[in-house]
Amino acid sequence: MKIFFYTLGCKVNQYETQEMIELFENNGHDIVRTPAEADVIVVNSCTVTAESVRKTRQAIRRFKKQNENSIVILTGCASQAEPHIVNDLPEVDILAGNKTNSKLVSALEEFLKTKSYTNIYNEHQTGDKLNSPGITRFDGHTRAFLKIQDGCDRFCSYCLIPTARGRSRSKPLEDIDKELKALSESGYKEIVFVGINLSDYGKNTSHSLPDALMLAEKYDSIKRVRLGSLEPDHITDEMIERLSEISKLCPQFHISVQSGCDNVLKKMNRHYTAQYYIHLAEKLRETFSDATITTDVLVGFPTETEDDFNETLEFCKMIAFEKAHIFPYSVRENTVAARMPQLTSAIKDNRAARLSQAMEEIRKEYLLKQTGKIVNVLFEIHKNGYSEGYTENYTPVKVYGDCNLQGKILRVLLKNVENDFCVGEII
Repeated sequence: MKIFFYTLGCKVNQYETQEMIELFENNGHDIVRTPAEADVIVVNSCTVTAESVRKTRQAIRRFKKQNENSIVILTGCASQAEPHIVNDLPEVDILAGNKTNSKLVSALEEFLKTKSYTNIYNEHQTGDKLNSPGITRFDGHTRAFLKIQDGCDRFCSYCLIPTARGRSRSKPLEDIDKELKALSESGYKEIVFVGINLSDYGKNTSHSLPDALMLAEKYDSIKRVRLGSLEPDHITDEMIERLSEISKLCPQFHISVQSGCDNVLKKMNRHYTAQYYIHLAEKLRETFSDATITTDVLVGFPTETEDDFNETLEFCKMIAFEKAHIFPYSVRENTVAARMPQLTSAIKDNRAARLSQAMEEIRKEYLLKQTGKIVNVLFEIHKNGYSEGYTENYTPVKVYGDCNLQGKILRVLLKNVENDFCVGEII
């Protein structure tokens, strides 16, 4: 059968879609690029915000209208955390969750026999192992994502992820090594290690995150390794020292801060202070040459005062994040924060806009400071007479020319700034 995949959410979701693609292919199915030509539509959902769930519902209804004869499978975090989502989605034929993705082929076979709604949903349980068949390639990407950790034990007061993903668990080193070998043989020059709480890798084992990254050192064809999103309180001085010994590690660290105000951090149930984060940022910039620190910030958290917000604003200016993703707080049912006094949408949007403006100014200054440097760029796409790619520290670079540079790592002189890119020329 012809299968179409639609993915919402994070790098882990994107990785798991690739796992499902290879699972279906290995069982004789074909992957197609549009829902119109598909026999089966698989929606891999996200639940991190209410907007993510809205987009999930919207996508399912849109695809069914475009292809009314298709079989619709809903999986991912939204269905895992909130399986009742299907109550008002009669378009869904098969309900799964991220725990049961490995059973989708058999679920489809069962549906074809019975022609009736099929539910293979199963809750996460304490003690679950990381069930990941792995991937051999990463379709449509120059860089390959590699999931090495899943789940979260943090229970931040605003977040459904522990419900959607279960408890923290790690992929064995031998399985990681097997995937690295396959991805290196497929020609990927950069591997991005990802997880739900990536810096928690190795919990309850004798291993830690640097052990996993170190495995890539022996594969000559892999030139770079990069870290996905990290949590600050798991990044110790010892971990930083060990990371600095990995020659292929890109010096870009995306470390979610969520707030720069200790009062708000405590209510969020985040396990660090603003001062701790400041020390961490200083340590990383001291240890890694040309390091960049990017982050996520959640504004308008319940009970956040104007003074609380201003603390976050000044904190972000002081850290001078090279890039910040800023989100207005979104109510998630069955969380502690959902029961707190809520701020209005107008207040949340206003604060998000003010912080975004401040961070955009810092971003512009950062890009201007990159001009004049000679850097290594891994080019990812070519279109409309130019190629785009990223430096080791994740500075976006554009080079004009008709030559398709996709997949190549080249030396580039950065000459000027254009929108959110440094524009350069090949050395």
